[in-house]
Amino acid sequence: MPINICSRSIRSGTLKAASLAFAGVLALSSGVASAKDSILNLTAETVSAGTSLHLAITHLGEVASQRGIANIQISDGQTLTNSIQNVAEGKTDITSATYILPFLMSKGRGPYSKLGAEKGAELASNLRALYPITVGVFSLYSYDSTGLKGWADLSGRTIYNGPPRGGALNNARAMIQIVAGLKEGNGYKGLQVNWGQAVKTIRDGSADAVVLPIRFPDNRITQAVSAGNMTVFSVPKEIYESTPFQNYAKSPGSAPWVMPLDKAILGDGVTVDSEDNYFRGLANIGGDIVNKNMDFELAKSLVKAHIETLDQLKAKAPFAKSVGFGVLDPVSTSMCGASPLKYHPGAIAAWEEAGYIIEDCAKP
Repeated sequence: MPINICSRSIRSGTLKAASLAFAGVLALSSGVASAKDSILNLTAETVSAGTSLHLAITHLGEVASQRGIANIQISDGQTLTNSIQNVAEGKTDITSATYILPFLMSKGRGPYSKLGAEKGAELASNLRALYPITVGVFSLYSYDSTGLKGWADLSGRTIYNGPPRGGALNNARAMIQIVAGLKEGNGYKGLQVNWGQAVKTIRDGSADAVVLPIRFPDNRITQAVSAGNMTVFSVPKEIYESTPFQNYAKSPGSAPWVMPLDKAILGDGVTVDSEDNYFRGLANIGGDIVNKNMDFELAKSLVKAHIETLDQLKAKAPFAKSVGFGVLDPVSTSMCGASPLKYHPGAIAAWEEAGYIIEDCAKP
């Protein structure tokens, strides 16, 4: 929970008359220092730099400090499966999160299987959202030298599909199964390494193909393309519009994604393969979340600062304009439906006062 640093005071004691004036000045200066020191200290966790999640929470830290709301001590490079549990248990104030994680926690599944359904549901009920973020769009890509022809050409291949555990791996496996009809270990070989080793793994040819969330432009692809030209493959339109894909795209933490091909900018050396003028994929949705017990006014102030500096935030990275900052509809943000996650009441107040609509299904 937020820690309010208590103001220091000077005990007057018994002073000689000749010292009273000096003591008054000292007390006044101490009071000024106390006001400065009394700003809230909050803790936050996020992933490594270069991602939309990291960008959002570090920006929040900057504007919260500038406005005197709080000093946010951010620990990056964290495993978000652990981070949201820390927030749910009141050990951390804010964390970046992919929205599939609160759902898995609420069911006691995946990385939360040891918690069990009852404990998982109890902890997940403590989580509240401040604002949504498109983490990336799950896509297939490979070096042209592999000769990969697309999603239908993955059988027998080695595919780098995420870190050893977590929501990204679950989504990538589901994408490959729905689009290519293949299960890991029975149709293709999955390769998992931590995010910090992602670019090295892509470059060294350990995998024939990659299925990971990307942004436009994408920092991992920008770095990896130095080792050879690459192609990113859109999900075929027929499969994208199919019932299985659309049903999965509406599952917690996911959203359907279509964008004009001329806006799918990934830089020199990268070809975007699509059958028409649109790029299709599966968006991975996340955001910054807090404990439900965060003070109403604090949550409202944090979200207000986020809203009022959206233009600054979008100017901080080439991909920032395409990651859904300021977009709140339930489909694009993966709220409502089977998702247990709701907005914090303070966040709702900030968004609605700014003229945005929060659907009732996203309110606690």
